[in-house]
Amino acid sequence: MDYAQHVGQGYGSEWTGIIFRQTYKQLRDLISKSKRWFPRAFPSARWNNTDKCWTFAGGETLFLQQFNREDDYWNFHGHEYPFIGWDELTNWPDLTGYKRMMSCCRSSNPSVPRKIRATTNPYGPGHNAVKFYFELPAKDGIIRRRAYEFEDPKTGQVVREHLMRVTIKGTIYENQILLKAQPRYIAQIKESARNPAELAAWLEGSWDIVSGGMFDDVWDARYNIVPRFNVPKTWRIDRSFDWGSSAPFSVGWWAESDGSDYVGADGVRRSTVRGDLFRIQEWYGWTGEPNRGLKMLAVDVSKGIIERERALFPGRRIFSGPADTSIFDVVNGVSIALDMASRVRLSSGVVVPGTEWLRADKSSGSRKTGWEMMRKMMSNAQPSAAGREKPGLFVFDNCDQFIRTVPVLPRSDKDPDDIDSTAEDHIADEARYRVRQVGNVVQFGTSVGMY
Repeated sequence: MDYAQHVGQGYGSEWTGIIFRQTYKQLRDLISKSKRWFPRAFPSARWNNTDKCWTFAGGETLFLQQFNREDDYWNFHGHEYPFIGWDELTNWPDLTGYKRMMSCCRSSNPSVPRKIRATTNPYGPGHNAVKFYFELPAKDGIIRRRAYEFEDPKTGQVVREHLMRVTIKGTIYENQILLKAQPRYIAQIKESARNPAELAAWLEGSWDIVSGGMFDDVWDARYNIVPRFNVPKTWRIDRSFDWGSSAPFSVGWWAESDGSDYVGADGVRRSTVRGDLFRIQEWYGWTGEPNRGLKMLAVDVSKGIIERERALFPGRRIFSGPADTSIFDVVNGVSIALDMASRVRLSSGVVVPGTEWLRADKSSGSRKTGWEMMRKMMSNAQPSAAGREKPGLFVFDNCDQFIRTVPVLPRSDKDPDDIDSTAEDHIADEARYRVRQVGNVVQFGTSVGMY
């Protein structure tokens, strides 16, 4: 209807729009609704099922098309679509296609409106990308402007332009037609929600967690996130690793409790359960854009790990931990693991051994078992009347990327016991490797040295 408001306003064939879903199957509901609505508003409008296109009396056109992969952009490259719409934007794992299609939102007629519109719910593999790009929920309703500068080739002058974006939140309470027709609908939603987080997503459009995700019913920021503290010297510190180049890599440093107490930042002594796992530091190799890696060489990643460990944990022994087994694959006598283990020259000029890793458990069924172990440990971190008895999973409050990406991961539509692998799951994989090792210290091997 956002497109339709400009039909019949004199723009004619220059008012061309396109609305995307990932598949034509997903488009069925939009097509069905358009067939109910458009003939009532525009009796002469005609639907072409072959081209999936509406044509209006003045020559205006609206296409309903699929856009599944980044390369689908080339089906529309060079076209002019003053109106571009994306239905359920979080269904796409990232915003690459969304941004590339911005080049097609144009018109040679300056009076024709140019619009890019999207709708979505707080669920899906692209949850993090949408939340990050639109700064949700903090910037709801606030117009943000991003400046871009370029040189005019004719005048040589620097031109400064602004792109604007805004999010507008809606809730079920605005759907008065539905609530009038079905007064008990809100009660049905409350009855079917599994936990407060899911209820908040369904009723209030909350972006804090994914409704129906892998961890939404067990993650509680009040208990799983803890202020930083000095790790007791009797606790073991190690690291885990998930490799990525075009996609981000992830390094996590972990402290596993031996059951002794620690003193919090507030000076209060707190007890732990033997095997409690604390994520105390992290290094996420991303560009600042979700799911986009730095494309760093393995030897440079190794160097960065060593330099960070020297700065973060002076005098502490850091043990080798589990890494994705793909880094051990040897091709032409070379592997990522071998590159990372080679000697490196630090920024100080000192040459030291590289980083070594152990193979993560990638046996049959280990992936689903790992997710279930993470779920149990997240739940075990929460207090109970009888007191905690089993190891919990805790995250220091400086581990921003774990907090941003892991709690909101969606389940796979094909296998609800697994995570949707198209989501930003790199930190989750790395954490899963480490969780699978809790209490099994023997498997960690030898120290890579004392820094």
